[in-house]
Amino acid sequence: MRPYLIVFSGLIALATLLQSCKKNLLTSKEHLEFSLDTLVFDTIFTTVGSTTQQFKIYNKENKTVRIDEIELMGGASSPFRMNIDGLQGTDLAGIEIESKDSLFAFVEVTLSINGQNLPMIVEDSIRFRTNGKDQYIKLAVWGQDAYFHYSNFQAGIFDLNEGTWPNDKPHVVYGAAIVDSAKALTIPAGTNVFLHKNALLYVYKGALNIQGTLGNEVTFQGDRLEALYDDVAGQYYGIYFHEAQSSTIDYAIIKNGTSGIHMYSHDPASSGYTLHLTNTIIENNASYGLFLYSGPKLKAENCVIAKNGMHALLVLEGADFTFNHCDLLGYGSGGSGTPAVGISNYYNDYANNVTNVGSINEGNMFNSVIYGNEITELVFDTISDAAITLSFNIQNCVIKRETAATESYYANIFWNGNPLFNDISLGNYLFSSSSALNNHGNPSLGLPPVTTDIKGLPRSVSTPDIGAYEN
Repeated sequence: MRPYLIVFSGLIALATLLQSCKKNLLTSKEHLEFSLDTLVFDTIFTTVGSTTQQFKIYNKENKTVRIDEIELMGGASSPFRMNIDGLQGTDLAGIEIESKDSLFAFVEVTLSINGQNLPMIVEDSIRFRTNGKDQYIKLAVWGQDAYFHYSNFQAGIFDLNEGTWPNDKPHVVYGAAIVDSAKALTIPAGTNVFLHKNALLYVYKGALNIQGTLGNEVTFQGDRLEALYDDVAGQYYGIYFHEAQSSTIDYAIIKNGTSGIHMYSHDPASSGYTLHLTNTIIENNASYGLFLYSGPKLKAENCVIAKNGMHALLVLEGADFTFNHCDLLGYGSGGSGTPAVGISNYYNDYANNVTNVGSINEGNMFNSVIYGNEITELVFDTISDAAITLSFNIQNCVIKRETAATESYYANIFWNGNPLFNDISLGNYLFSSSSALNNHGNPSLGLPPVTTDIKGLPRSVSTPDIGAYEN
């Protein structure tokens, strides 16, 4: 046999052996294909990591493809991190994709503080090299610097706040931002406050004044900015008032927490309201919109508290409150079966085998709507005692209840009158002229009268509408 035929036969045998051992290995005669060409992250805060994003790498050939190299071009200094088929690093090699198969690529990003007020765009790319041919997936993220507040009670770290927060950058809270005893914090219009998991704004025997304006509200929400989290409840705790001094909140939006506003007791040196709450929307909190516990004092006007997991308003162990032109609504997505408003003047402390009972000296609801998906949306559970006071005055309200109440403190109630909201699913609580809310308010209640609605529109001086909106 001729020598070249021997060599040729040997090469055929070797090729056959290699194919049987290495499957059908193609060292990249063709390009890879990808599920996208640019992986874009929503805006994230500096030092706060993103959620994990992903894309797919496809081999549409009839043979296995070997990727010679996968490189994160920014290297170790890149803010991005990649994981390809379970392998992490900035430079990977020798990854194979079987015929007609695919791999997942996962990417995360964390940005460093840049000392700028304006959002920034950070870019990088991932290079895939197969048989000398390069393909790139672009990476892009919008980042934003912020003022960071961090408290760790167990470690004795306390972020104490007073004066006025600047509003040129967002404020991000880890653990707690604290207003300490006898101090006062002002949060001006246009401030955006983002709170991490379980974080809270904690007002401890101090005062908080939120000064939003129409169209330039102060917002409170979770610190995850991806669209996936737009309507996820329970991302942080909320605003907590502990025996607080007289405070105000005007034109705020408090959403996606656990308990939007939690009030415990009041300043014993003050006979006024602990909190005057106006023109504010509290929605989509996992448990409560407003939680009043053990004697705080609240006045609320032109407020919408809706779509919270358990109650728009929960009172335990007594509190004083006046609601005027407010929407106290159910419609939460949790399906808990709880009423929009639950009022009780006691609390069973089972750990100590004690029932704590408190007074409700001022229990006023004027020109307000209490409605939702349940048969009954207003429930009282109270204990009478010679040492405590129960005083209620509920007038000119639209209330959903299985049976109309007969207590003397109700007057001019439109039981089960349909509010005919425009679009509950979108949180649009405007209504048509045939609504039970229309022209059924009384301006002489809860003086001084509330002359404009939550949108700044003038109210009728003689027959205003019930609720936060004037039709």
